[in-house]
Amino acid sequence: MLFKFSKKQEIFDIAGVRIGGQPGEIRTVLVGAIFYKNHSIVTDEQKGTFNKSLAEELIVKQEELSDETGNQHFVQIFALTPEAMTNYIDFVSEITNAPFLIDSISSDVRIAGATHACEVGLSNRAIYNSINVGIEDIEIDKIRELKVESAIVLAFSPKGFDVKGRIYILDNGDGIRDKGLIDIARECGITKPLIDVAVTLIGQGAGAAIRASYVVKAKWGYPVGGGIYNAAASWEKLRNYEKEYREYCCVGANVIQQMVGGNFILYGPIEKSPKVFPLVAFADGIIAEASKDIRIKP
Repeated sequence: MLFKFSKKQEIFDIAGVRIGGQPGEIRTVLVGAIFYKNHSIVTDEQKGTFNKSLAEELIVKQEELSDETGNQHFVQIFALTPEAMTNYIDFVSEITNAPFLIDSISSDVRIAGATHACEVGLSNRAIYNSINVGIEDIEIDKIRELKVESAIVLAFSPKGFDVKGRIYILDNGDGIRDKGLIDIARECGITKPLIDVAVTLIGQGAGAAIRASYVVKAKWGYPVGGGIYNAAASWEKLRNYEKEYREYCCVGANVIQQMVGGNFILYGPIEKSPKVFPLVAFADGIIAEASKDIRIKP
């Protein structure tokens, strides 16, 4: 990689984790998911009960790898109910000082998580996931009321899986919303937006999502990233290969996001951390070395 954005690249500090900047300036932040659907450590998805010793091992391992490689980390917390989200946040926040993503398919659960985080003094570590095309007014009002600072802004438009669709939904609402998601994020009081380019399936816009990473950074200068792991894991052709080889592809795919200037990677299940962190750290080293030639100071 040998390029530098003319647009000023924002660097945000989220509870001590610096994220953003020019390619090669700051190491890639890695985000491991825990308590996700069918996660083996969860015993009751509704109540949010789980094997605490195994969960602690996973989080501690990610933190150890972060310390070893220099790649900072977030924990992506997924929950199905408000009760589960509250339990998960309390547990994760005791094990690590890292920021965490509040993630759910339900806006009620996301709001409950953000509310709880603010009530117990964790608002500076909470990252709302996400501000997306389907966000409702009640959710916007609640986020603003809670004074959450950071959120994932999901660049997905159901009208188009190309680069234009992703940029338009951020910029002007793509004819679906009356304003773009970046303006909606500002309306929510978000001062540290993290743009997720919404990696879709191969053949359905995965490549466009990667291209959109350039455009987002060139246009707004915000930290950008995504979960390219999903594109690899869902690739039909990979099912013809043994699990070991499928794993190579899923882990290796993360480098693609780095090579287009990505600042963070949602790398999938937190169990993958021992494979992901060394690979991403190596790629960061190559990018930083290359970037010195164009006067970017790592």
